[in-house]
Amino acid sequence: MVSIEDSRSHSHCSSNISARCPRTRSYYYYTPPPSSAKVSRSFGRSMRTIRSNIFQADQSGPIPENSPMVSENLTDSVIDLRLGELANKSSGNSKSPSSSDIDDMLDISRAFTDFSACSSDISGELQRLATVPDSGPSPRTSPEVEPEPCSGFLERETFSTEIIESISPEDLQPTVKLCVDGLQSSSIAVKRSAAAKLRLLAKNRADNRALIGESGAVPALIPLLRCSDPMTQEHAVTALLNLSLHESNKSSMGNAGAIKSLIYVLKTGTETSKQNAACALLSLALIDGNKLSIGACGAIPPLVALLINGSTRGKKDALTTLYKLCSVRLNKERAVTAGAVRPLVGLVGEQGTGLAEKAMVVLSSLAGIDMGREAIVEEGGIAALVEAMEDGSDKGKEFAVLTLLQLCGESAGNRGLLVKEGGIPPLVALSQTGTAKAKNKAAKLLGYLRESRLEASSSSSSSSSP
Repeated sequence: MVSIEDSRSHSHCSSNISARCPRTRSYYYYTPPPSSAKVSRSFGRSMRTIRSNIFQADQSGPIPENSPMVSENLTDSVIDLRLGELANKSSGNSKSPSSSDIDDMLDISRAFTDFSACSSDISGELQRLATVPDSGPSPRTSPEVEPEPCSGFLERETFSTEIIESISPEDLQPTVKLCVDGLQSSSIAVKRSAAAKLRLLAKNRADNRALIGESGAVPALIPLLRCSDPMTQEHAVTALLNLSLHESNKSSMGNAGAIKSLIYVLKTGTETSKQNAACALLSLALIDGNKLSIGACGAIPPLVALLINGSTRGKKDALTTLYKLCSVRLNKERAVTAGAVRPLVGLVGEQGTGLAEKAMVVLSSLAGIDMGREAIVEEGGIAALVEAMEDGSDKGKEFAVLTLLQLCGESAGNRGLLVKEGGIPPLVALSQTGTAKAKNKAAKLLGYLRESRLEASSSSSSSSSP
């Protein structure tokens, strides 16, 4: 960890603006190891933390000092000095999370089922520790006039996030204003850096999200979603994702026209940008009125494309967002029309990644409409679900039998397919040794199958009698 004093003593401004404000630096991104343990923070948690707590085993550990993921340089500026002073001022009265902050995050987490969660700022930049090269201090000279206010601060990629974390929102407000003003700069480099700073500031602190939203950042970030520079677009979409965790910012994003621009990122962005655009749409979909708007603006086809072509993380984010959107009937129809069923059925067989369970949750949702049931059967869904009852996790078996119950409850033809696919033995086993929910659903489905056999037997007897 870099102390404030170290930051000052090893970094000094040069009289040459280009020396103090280099415009080209290498970007380093570190994806933090997932953790199932609760992460204690001063001001709230990111959606990444919630997702990690739900799904993944604890593999967290310190970042090696010589890791390439660690920033190599931490230059100084007037802003850094001011931030250091504010950090000293605020260190004695840092606050624990208020009960309302905790309740907000719990409400968000409850909005997801056990097998649906949201990605967030997956670059994990706040977990990188800034290090300072061990070089002698350079002589300090009087600062020159810069072409725009504090552009040196905005043009640097890194700044002391451990200092930022200890500053109260009130004291941080001038820095936030600099960043918001930087979003309006004519320089792409300054815009990119301003979006990156806001992304970091909004990542883990609920009070910062409120402050940044109130400072007018949302309408200033949205145009950058269509920026031709991939990293500017990525910083902007991730900043908006982090800001969307604050309830009032959701409304601001919807009112400022963020939905269509997020869908544009979902179609054109980097892998990380697409994932975070999907999660930002999920966050907006927590407002019921936005679900139809998101579907009507064309979000579902690119989500299906992410489901097919994305990384494991991207597929999980697409599944979670589809699940939330498909709580509305019209979006179910859109998902089936967009070809979602085939990749969903394909994912049912992927064990060990968490994708199978999520895919079955979405299939269960789509099985709530006639065209969804027909598509699932046509794509071989019954056979895939029978295999999941045999080989899946306990939760997977629950979801499999639930979806089969939806498919076969009112269709004698589908019951016949279930029998042909060898569904009776795993159903019997599940009715005896499964979880309470699985036992109940399996027994109910076996009852339907017995009814079909009795009806077939009765029909056969009637046709053979003189």
